[in-house]
Amino acid sequence: MAPESTYPATTSSSSIARLGSTLHVKGEITGNEDLHIDGTVEGLVQLEDRKLTVGASAKVTADIIAREVVVYGNVKGNLRARDRIEIKKDGSVVGDLTTARIMIEDGAYFKGSIEIDKTGDAGEADLDKPAYTRGARTSAASSSD
Repeated sequence: MAPESTYPATTSSSSIARLGSTLHVKGEITGNEDLHIDGTVEGLVQLEDRKLTVGASAKVTADIIAREVVVYGNVKGNLRARDRIEIKKDGSVVGDLTTARIMIEDGAYFKGSIEIDKTGDAGEADLDKPAYTRGARTSAASSSD
């Protein structure tokens, strides 16, 4: 009975994992809970339906896939967020962003491209094809009618 009471109960809806400032991870991080990084990460961070927070002391050299990404520290790599990406005042991102919503505060550093991806506007099959072929095919179909 005593060992059970020494560990706090966790629920999946409110759990946030933390990677402390002295930790260094090389490789792939995947999971189904929110993550707050204060340390160093190299590789891939994949949290499909969760929020990733890159803390002020964090240095992340990785591609990131998450529902929401908030950057207070430094990120080098491509970010893909289904919902939103925020780059805070002292945050720095070098890489390409793909998201439905974006917020870059005054004082933040960003170098790369931004693609606004409003899900539901186009079929997923079309997204696999280059944009110029999608547009040409649609206009050719309408002109032949």
